[in-house]
Amino acid sequence: MSDKITEIVRDRYAEVARGGFSSEQGGVRAVAEAFGYSPEELRSIPAEANMGLSCGNPTATANLREGEVVVDLGSGGGLDVFLAAQKVGPSGRAIGVDMTPEMIALARRNAERRRAEGAADNVEFHQSTIDRIPLPDASADCVISNCVINLAPDKPAVFREMARVLRPGGRLAISDIALRRPLPQDLARDVAAYVGCVAGAIPVEEYRRGLAEAGFSHVEIVDSGADLNAYALAGGESACCAPAAPEAPAEREASGAYSCCGPTQITPARLESVLGRYDVNEYAASVRVFAVKPS
Repeated sequence: MSDKITEIVRDRYAEVARGGFSSEQGGVRAVAEAFGYSPEELRSIPAEANMGLSCGNPTATANLREGEVVVDLGSGGGLDVFLAAQKVGPSGRAIGVDMTPEMIALARRNAERRRAEGAADNVEFHQSTIDRIPLPDASADCVISNCVINLAPDKPAVFREMARVLRPGGRLAISDIALRRPLPQDLARDVAAYVGCVAGAIPVEEYRRGLAEAGFSHVEIVDSGADLNAYALAGGESACCAPAAPEAPAEREASGAYSCCGPTQITPARLESVLGRYDVNEYAASVRVFAVKPS
């Protein structure tokens, strides 16, 4: 079932990449600003890198320094990679990992635009799922991610991979969606809610436990206080990427949760309809996740 989920998510975000959403569109820009990006940050990167898919701004809390290597999991059009590249400078490296070929192609086009405008050539993008990061052991100083880990069917594998690629003393700075309490069953069982970053999220304590079991210490999960209903600001412009869900993928498979849904049915209008039945802030939160790999 996890392969089917991955395929559905990949298909949906391929549609987003082909759609050409950018921060030049008012609703998409409003979503980014609602989750912590400044107008100056959004103006400093290629407009097509921002598609209103964020639930936070991990580059604002990662304390990135000159010369560091930072890896962004689920890098999309490159929004956080380009912001991170500015912070680590020419002597550092910002690396994006995304499983969707169309997103990788978009990010690489954005990187070419950035270089043409005189920016440092310090970014790269790799196509892969985030539970199999195509980088050597102990090769990164910081791992960031923005509203993507909730989409991964095998989150413990993602946590282990993050620990593997980090150097001793390396750190995580993640923005994600986590559950406050179980979702209503119709929301939890809807594939549109999974693709919308809702039905794949896990409870805060499960998140904390998973990182600890992967070997991380000093795990902190902080509710950002952001309004998850901000996704409505994008209307039909964005693919949306909102809150969380309870059942594990195996339980969803047993219940047949995804049996009648296919990627062609997951439109922005459907996402808005599914999520609009509830105040999602009651069930889920935009969280900032921090952790350290012990030295």
